[in-house]
Amino acid sequence: MSTSPPARLLRSAHSLAERVLAFLRRKVLFRYRLVLIVLVLLAVGIGVGAVWGPPGWFPPSAVIITVLAGGLLLKRRSLAFLFGVVAVVLAFTAYALDFSQVGPGLAVTIGVTAVVAYLLSGVRERLGVQGLDGEKMLLELRDRIRTQGQLPALPAGWHATQVLRQAGGSSFGGDFVVSTLRDDQLDIAVVDVSGKGVEAGTRALLLSGAFGGLIGAVPRGEFLEHCNDYLVRIAGGEGFVTAVHLSVDLTTGEYLLASAGHPPAVQFDHTTGAWSPTEAKGVVLGIIPEMSYTPVRGRLRPGDAVMLYTDGLVETPGEDLDAGVDRLLGAAESLVAMGFGPGTEQFVDTLSKDKNDDRALVVLWRTH
Repeated sequence: MSTSPPARLLRSAHSLAERVLAFLRRKVLFRYRLVLIVLVLLAVGIGVGAVWGPPGWFPPSAVIITVLAGGLLLKRRSLAFLFGVVAVVLAFTAYALDFSQVGPGLAVTIGVTAVVAYLLSGVRERLGVQGLDGEKMLLELRDRIRTQGQLPALPAGWHATQVLRQAGGSSFGGDFVVSTLRDDQLDIAVVDVSGKGVEAGTRALLLSGAFGGLIGAVPRGEFLEHCNDYLVRIAGGEGFVTAVHLSVDLTTGEYLLASAGHPPAVQFDHTTGAWSPTEAKGVVLGIIPEMSYTPVRGRLRPGDAVMLYTDGLVETPGEDLDAGVDRLLGAAESLVAMGFGPGTEQFVDTLSKDKNDDRALVVLWRTH
């Protein structure tokens, strides 16, 4: 018994539809099919409403909402399918309305939005997260850095404060602080990753965790050596790091101070009322394997203070670094009058005026 042509055509169409649906389930809809279906229905609904709905209730430009939502919630294959649906909806709307509401301007706007959404979707797909989870992860990492960099509560007679500022007002920067208090031993390290702002922020995210673990686990005078060994292993030519490490015995005030390519720490002597730079010097971290960093010894007596900072406070293009340090020493006189704690914010603002660099400052002082 032969099959009529209409029946054969119907079976062919049914078979084709099944293959298309299987492809969509396998390649496009997979994990995000429900979100995709909702956005497709929304786009189609906007097109239908624009043609047959109440005037002004369903503007064709509303399909931008589906494009933006797709960029946040869909992977690229699903997003490409949504773009195709949006293009068909716009073409149908333009044809039905005689291009009265869908002009070149709207088409270009939606096209640019689609490109941006596709790029954002690609970034999120590489991270393995969709929606706003990537931003939440970055914010959590930023908050962890700030929490980790907070100075510990100190015993009576000892005080410390810090200021961290990122270039361009960014939430991420290349300067960070790690510290730990073990019994009566306080360790503080101020670190400056090469680069500025967000460019250095990703490396700072990685290194702050590693350095924070090292500062509480290695012998007192070997922190910078271990940091250098770690950087040599993982750096891969990504740039250098400078750091200064201060280890203080809070019972006696005796300290060890080591530097790796960092601007010199400065100490306030209450007997003379003057600030002076320390002599700690060393090669930047992450360049030469098995480097040693010889610390200088000193003592903080009641009334004394020590200041650690990064080059964002003293470095000016075309000017010698010593001139910047001299300027810092002069400005530090105001801290004595205002108080080492209350005056630090204004101190940083004064020194970093008209500069676009990451800045970090830590002041530790001892009272009578």
